[in-house]
Amino acid sequence: MSSRSVATGRDLPALETSVPGPASCAWLERFAAVAAPMGPSAAWEPPRAGSGTIVYREGIGANVIDADGNRFVDFAAGFGSLLLGHRPPAVLGALEAQSGQLWQSLGDLHPSDVKILLLERLARLVGGPGMLGQSGADALSAALKTAALHTGRSGVVAFRGAYHGLSYGPLALCGLRQSYRAPFLAQLNPSVSFVDYPAREADSPRVLAALRHELEGGSVGAVVFEPILGRGGVWVPPSGFARELRALCHEFGALLVADEVWTGLGRSGEWLFAAAQGAVPDVVCLGKGLGGGMPISACLGRAEVMAAWSREAEVVHTATFAGSPLAAAAALETLAQLESRSLVERSRRVGAELARALREAFPREWPLGWEVRGAGLMLGIDLGPSRLTAPQLWRELLAMGYISSLGGGRRECLVLTPPLDIDEPLLEAFVAAFADRLRAHA
Repeated sequence: MSSRSVATGRDLPALETSVPGPASCAWLERFAAVAAPMGPSAAWEPPRAGSGTIVYREGIGANVIDADGNRFVDFAAGFGSLLLGHRPPAVLGALEAQSGQLWQSLGDLHPSDVKILLLERLARLVGGPGMLGQSGADALSAALKTAALHTGRSGVVAFRGAYHGLSYGPLALCGLRQSYRAPFLAQLNPSVSFVDYPAREADSPRVLAALRHELEGGSVGAVVFEPILGRGGVWVPPSGFARELRALCHEFGALLVADEVWTGLGRSGEWLFAAAQGAVPDVVCLGKGLGGGMPISACLGRAEVMAAWSREAEVVHTATFAGSPLAAAAALETLAQLESRSLVERSRRVGAELARALREAFPREWPLGWEVRGAGLMLGIDLGPSRLTAPQLWRELLAMGYISSLGGGRRECLVLTPPLDIDEPLLEAFVAAFADRLRAHA
């Protein structure tokens, strides 16, 4: 490995091979031989330069080093889950300390001290009690169960374009792609209806009218809402929509469930984006960044709502490793770092500056219809009706040493979710690389 590929977590890209390089290609060939095939076809083609796939070997801060020793700057950060980047020292220290004490407890029968501390900390953030899980989809499953217990209704309203995870509870709510749900429809909740997500100010009255129509039937127990439509293309709803949505839910006795798995904990520049929009939800789901890279999630809500779990016949939602001591310790330290370093506020400020720089990078001759959307360090770039597609831009940026991801039902949106503490020179270098690609295709 060349000295150039050593990373501090704050370094610019350094590429020594084509992307993917020969070592990544060899690893991907082995992967294809043992991994279940997924995607539009079961046929597998060997990766090649420009294919957009690499194999990670090491990560630190905002840097990733692949199997070939190429150094990248990570603007995807584990689909937004690495709020503090790869292997943040404070979280690593918390893991090392906890690993010398306790790895596993006995769920809620004999809970660990660190699990209780985490629930106390989250209760202060959300304003109510809750339960811990292992993934965002797990938290959504718990929220759906909570709504059924509290309201006695099985109906759910979700949004077209929404993504809440792929386990069976939230899969019924997946409006991102019909193909994700279609093979399993007979096994999913049949009482789910969909309305459009309001992308523009003019959409709000129509969407709210459609929501009212669904709620008037009296069978809906929950409306599940991404405060920013994340994987669906990073759409921020119009001002006031979330407040009106909350009022509608309460008018008809349905719970407003905020899926803050992606938007929460500073990713959107707010601790909880729905609450910042004036729509305090009944139930909140957290995940992704909560564990600082460790798998953990939470479903929390108002005390009177969560009290529905207390019944004569035992009803529980748990798992062997839910809220494990190691993951809980990592989550506590992640929350402490976000607070002590004012990273939520930094995300809001730096994200606004990044969005402005990206908008200014578009050449004057670029076709109209492009857009930079989002909040905080959760941004989506729609190139509009140009010759350059988002997947092509994604591959070209990877070839320059920048990792990003894609969003939207047609993968028409480049998504940026870097660590909240990423150095500003790395942001500036990314904008320069982005502008270079736009000029090349203008």
